[in-house]
Amino acid sequence: MPYVITCGDEGVQINEGTRLGVVGSGLKLAHFSQIVKAMKKTLGQDLRVVASAENDWTKSEFQLDDFEQTDATMQQQVEAMADKETLLYSGFLPFADPKNLKHEIKGHMVRPKGIHIANKISFTLGGGEQTYNLGNYVISADWVSAVSKEIVKEVMQTQIKFYQQLAKTVELKFVFENAGELGEKIAAKNMKMLESVGIKAS
Repeated sequence: MPYVITCGDEGVQINEGTRLGVVGSGLKLAHFSQIVKAMKKTLGQDLRVVASAENDWTKSEFQLDDFEQTDATMQQQVEAMADKETLLYSGFLPFADPKNLKHEIKGHMVRPKGIHIANKISFTLGGGEQTYNLGNYVISADWVSAVSKEIVKEVMQTQIKFYQQLAKTVELKFVFENAGELGEKIAAKNMKMLESVGIKAS
């Protein structure tokens, strides 16, 4: 299955492809170029990226008024970012039945509109999301052993802080997914890097 960078929003479901969760699909995220380089080094050059409906990160970062504007902006910006980072732009994930996108990706949004219901953050360590769970925001940590500790700390803290704001009073628990084609040794190296910046199971 090809790897696809998506937002970590709990509503994003990839039916065909393997999901790599990055807040806002990487838009305006510090060090995203280094993340992409590390992902390509670890997972292969042929990475896809998608935009998704009702994206809170994009709405906040671009200071937009509503989700209609946000959906249009995210599609334009993710496509432009894909060109810049040499990623394959697969398209837009709607609140609808699973949609066939470009470059062998299929998916859609499945959470209720206007509501966030996740109570955990799932960090993927061994090659992207293997099991979908509507209760999880998803953060890809499959690449973290390939970059500096400083980058990992800043990127992870930014995403954790944002998802905690979306969750409001619910304290998000941390869970980890080790499975994937990278294997146990690389997953363990990635876990060790997360632990070094203070991220542990809760």
